[in-house]
Amino acid sequence: MSSDGAYRHHSLPIDVTPVQLERALWVLVAISLVGDVVTTFVGLHLGLAESNPIARGAIEGYGLAGMLVLKAFAIGVGLVCRPLLPRAYRPIVPAGLALPWLLAVFINMYMISLVI
Repeated sequence: MSSDGAYRHHSLPIDVTPVQLERALWVLVAISLVGDVVTTFVGLHLGLAESNPIARGAIEGYGLAGMLVLKAFAIGVGLVCRPLLPRAYRPIVPAGLALPWLLAVFINMYMISLVI
């Protein structure tokens, strides 16, 4: 650790600005959202069950609209919290949305592969 009091500028290991990274991650959010919704409903159609109790209730009560409202709520929370972060750290918001949804897509695809 250094105690010289100088502020160190943190940069990304690749030649991309935080704004460009955030933009790419928002695209990944959209892709992962669509992938999660599609694979969830394909799995449900094949007889699988939704494991998330909140999502299960929304889907059972309102179908696709319920699922989309949950996704929109999550994105809304992220967008409300985003301005609270310094600009360099704002890519964490779309990353925090995209990563769990991407994981869900892979889990859904694995489960679907077991039943087809």
